[in-house]
Amino acid sequence: MNGRTVLERFPAGGPRGSWPAEEFAQARRLEGLPAEVVMDLATDMFLVVVRAGDAAGDAAA
Repeated sequence: MNGRTVLERFPAGGPRGSWPAEEFAQARRLEGLPAEVVMDLATDMFLVVVRAGDAAGDAAA
């Protein structure tokens, strides 16, 4: 997936006003992971990803 690691998947049809993928990504960012949310159109899912080279193990080096 273009040098990214998927941390979690969330269905796109969540309840109105709910942003679980964004909330999960924000929690990972507070832990020091540069997580971001992307949309996988093929599966209609939001993916929380970390780009290759930005994983926690690499950040500690």
